[in-house]
Amino acid sequence: MAGFPEVSRIQFEGTTSKNPLAFHHYDEDAVVEGKKMKDHFRFSVAYWHTMRGTGSDPFGPGTMIRPWEAAVDSVENACNRVRVGFEFMEKLGVPYYCFHDRDVSPEGKTLAESNRNLDAVVKVLKEEQQRTDIRLLWGTANLFSNRRYMHGAATSPNADSFAFAAAQVKKALEVTKELGGQGYTFWGGREGYFNLWNTDMKREIDHLAVFMRMAVDYAREIGFTGQFYFEPKPKEPTKHQYDSDSAACINFLRAYGLEKHVKLNIEANHATLAGHSMHHEIEYAAMQGMLGSIDANYGDLLLGWDTDQFPTDIYLTTQIMHTLLKYGGFSTGGLNFDAKVRRESFEPIDLFHAHIGGMDAFARGLKIAAAIRKDGALGKLLQERYRSWDSGIGAEIEGGQANFKTLEKYMLEQGDAAPVSSGRQEMIENIINMYL
Repeated sequence: MAGFPEVSRIQFEGTTSKNPLAFHHYDEDAVVEGKKMKDHFRFSVAYWHTMRGTGSDPFGPGTMIRPWEAAVDSVENACNRVRVGFEFMEKLGVPYYCFHDRDVSPEGKTLAESNRNLDAVVKVLKEEQQRTDIRLLWGTANLFSNRRYMHGAATSPNADSFAFAAAQVKKALEVTKELGGQGYTFWGGREGYFNLWNTDMKREIDHLAVFMRMAVDYAREIGFTGQFYFEPKPKEPTKHQYDSDSAACINFLRAYGLEKHVKLNIEANHATLAGHSMHHEIEYAAMQGMLGSIDANYGDLLLGWDTDQFPTDIYLTTQIMHTLLKYGGFSTGGLNFDAKVRRESFEPIDLFHAHIGGMDAFARGLKIAAAIRKDGALGKLLQERYRSWDSGIGAEIEGGQANFKTLEKYMLEQGDAAPVSSGRQEMIENIINMYL
């Protein structure tokens, strides 16, 4: 089954091209800061949105035209869908994809049936990976759609729900390893609460830690050496998510001794819902040595829910790439397009337009970020702003040579603090705009 017969392999044609089915900035072999573009990004297609998205929203059913879908989600149709999916990724030229277990194969009436279904589809996934050399960036399990997870999975008050989730993740880890997946993500869709009166929060968070520890232990047992990720995600769908932002997730991991095993997979739209910018979230994770992977999307600030739009904001992509470059880029993970075409963009060709736009936006962001770093203007301004810490009393504080008594003595001798300097925010914003 061919899903996109009218589309050839998407090529880089440069900024003078007007072809909407071409890259204008993303040249996968172009070298920036000593590394090819494709290696900076490690782009990945999210199977759940790209191949399974229907266009439904809280106010209406799906609108998407998807010729590869059938009325019944059978294993046969799931296998056909895999072949169409790899046709799409091959023509787009991305090296990776990501999936939930229930995205790629239908859920059965029992766990055993679900596992058999997944095994049948994994066989085709493996065939397509070998044919195209497209690899699995990370796998995960859908622990949020089924009714059994209405109160959560790892944090459910029902022990059987926890047990079923554990069995599901066990299988997901096994197939991720079988497919050569480079990581596994904990995506806590319902790990939180609406009402604290009916919630034992400490017990639930303890259970979440136990669940992750079991996963880490089982990965070691089967020889899975991929990186684990924990994805911050506020308000989706519970009012108080335990994994609300980077700081909360990192605190949780450290509190339970999981920080050596798990890094963060950060999503731009989730940062917005947490009341932060994506720039803040990745900077915080990176400075803590916990940035593992990124879900590349953005949300509409006029809407209060997770719209998962394709990233086209050059400011956003520049900020992301500037932080990535500053901290040495991806050591694991990559940029996964956890994004969906709009409900009104319902034709299959729109999937290409969306991904091309996102990849070009990140390519522009990379080039701009590299230019900012090369010129050094921003670095000089930061150095000047913090110069009082490079010598004298600032160096003593940072070097652990000061305490309250010595600082009091210093200020009694000084009489008052030295005048502070301007933050130059407007000037810096103007400088950044010069590169855009």
